[in-house]
Order: sequence, then C-alpha cells, then structure tokens
Amino acid sequence: MKIMWHQLKEEQPVVMRMLEKSIEKNRLAHAYVFEGEAGTPKKEVALVLAQSQFCSELNGVVPCGMCAECRRIEHGNHPDVLMIDPDGATIKKHQVEELQKQFSYKSMEARLQVYIVNEADKMTASAANSILKFLEDPESPTLAILLTENTQFILETILSRSQKLSFSPPSLSTRIALYEEKGTKEIAPLLARLSNPFREKDLLDMSDWIVQGRSLVIQLVQEVEKKSPQVLFTLQEKWLAHFKDREELELGLDLLLFWYRDCLAVKHGQADLAYPDQETLLKNMALQLSESAIAMRMQQVLEAKRWLLAHVNSQLLMERLLLRLQEGL
Repeated sequence: MKIMWHQLKEEQPVVMRMLEKSIEKNRLAHAYVFEGEAGTPKKEVALVLAQSQFCSELNGVVPCGMCAECRRIEHGNHPDVLMIDPDGATIKKHQVEELQKQFSYKSMEARLQVYIVNEADKMTASAANSILKFLEDPESPTLAILLTENTQFILETILSRSQKLSFSPPSLSTRIALYEEKGTKEIAPLLARLSNPFREKDLLDMSDWIVQGRSLVIQLVQEVEKKSPQVLFTLQEKWLAHFKDREELELGLDLLLFWYRDCLAVKHGQADLAYPDQETLLKNMALQLSESAIAMRMQQVLEAKRWLLAHVNSQLLMERLLLRLQEGL
C-alpha cells in the first residue's frame, strides 16, 4: 500500500499532508469527518490511515501495505479496525451498538481501535446519538473516521467533536470512470462534465433523456453548419419538445457548448472529448470552420444561456441562437 499512499498524496495533497503531520507529531484527532464528492478516495485514505497505526514495517508515516497487519486491514478482517456500512437505506442504532460491544471485548488488550463509518450522513437519529456518546466517552483509545458526501445531514454536535477534512473534487478522468462503472459508458464523458455533488443522482436518473438530448445536439449542429432550412423544424418538433423547461434547456445549451468545445479541441489535436465517438464528424466540422468561427459559436451559446437566466421566451431565444449560428454572427 506504499504506492497507494503516494498516489493518494498526489490526488489529495492537502488532506494527506495534514494527516502526515499529525501522525509525525503523534497528534491525530480522536475523530475525523472526511467530506467529499462521490469518487473522492475517502475510504482509501481512511484505510491507509488505519494501516499507519498498525503497520509492523512502517516507513516514517507510510505503511508498507505488505505486512500481515496491513493486509488484514485492506481485506476488512482486522479485529481492531471495523467498518460500518448502511443496512439498507440507513445506518441503524443496533449497528453502532454491535460495534461498541465488539470493541468492549478487546478494550483491555488493544492499543488502539479504529472504526470507519461509510456514508455517515445516512445514520438514523438514534444511531447518530449512539455514535455521539461513543465519541464523548470511549472505553479505550479509539479513532473514529466518518465518511460523507453531505455534512449537512450529520449532527452538529458530532461535527463539533471531530476534525473535518474536505477532499478536493475528483478529476475529470475519475468522474468519467465513475459514470462508466455505473453503466452509462456512452454518455459518461458528458455526465462527468455536467456533474456536481448535488446533481449526480439526478443525472444518472436522466441518463436515457440525456442520450436523446445528445442525439438532438448532433443533429442540430449538422443542420446549422449545412444551413439547412430543416433546422427550424428540428427546433420546433424535436428540440423544444425534449428540452421543455428552463432547467432542461440550460442543460441542452451545455450539451451544445460541449460540442463546439470539442470542435475546438480536435482542431488543436486534443483527444479528451465530451463526444469521443463523434471524433470523425468533429474533425470534418473543424476543417470547415476557423478557430475564431468556433469561438464565436461558443460565445453565442454562452450569450443564450445568459438570456435564459433573464427569462427570455425559450422558443424566441433558440430561434435567435440558431439564426446567428447559421449566419456566423
């Protein structure tokens, strides 16, 4: 796990430096709240932190990852490192009580006991109160690590008794991989660019809708660049029927903006695209348009987004946008 420690340090330098300094000075807090978006390595950091407390071949503060202690922690079978996961939709009081019971059996012999609460924001009120009592009055030296994407759902009294470490958002490549794992490979590059911690679940629920919207964008830009009179029919019969309200239309404009960004990217030889399966079409379009023409189109889409915020009629806004894109204004 030594390599993993250094990988985590590259990905989360602030968090890892703070933990390293605390370990070096023997000043670890008795409780931490690790806060970060889906895809951030909160659980991985919690495990290597636990390893750093038990590793028999420690290199400074870095656990070896190879000794028996490290391997047991990595595989979830170390007697003094326990993980609590939601039981169904929530973490229940009996799970916390079972943790306390297991720790009480070993309290006289263990140098330290570590417990990691995954998705801590899903604790029921009674479970949260039990954790709070455990934080305030442990029977032996303990290290509590609570992992969450939503600190606003954790008791303020728990937060006040813990040190909060905020994880940096995951990289674009990490977000893409996360969406691919969730079965949205075709649109994962788009979802990753659209996502934020509050919209991720909504975007996954909307994946079929986004697939259709993506197809509409590809159709629309081709008709725009060919100056086809069909474009207004596509707008009226398909685009406005799909992107119905202002929030959906804003999302549609984002999809359109990503297309022209991709067009500019392939012109510069870049391969990190929101529409990677459309690279041939993008290259053909990029050959026909100058860099300034593509930049102008992006500016027109951004201006349409600003007009949308000003509550301009959606149909008029889109007709104006398509006209200006076709005329190159």
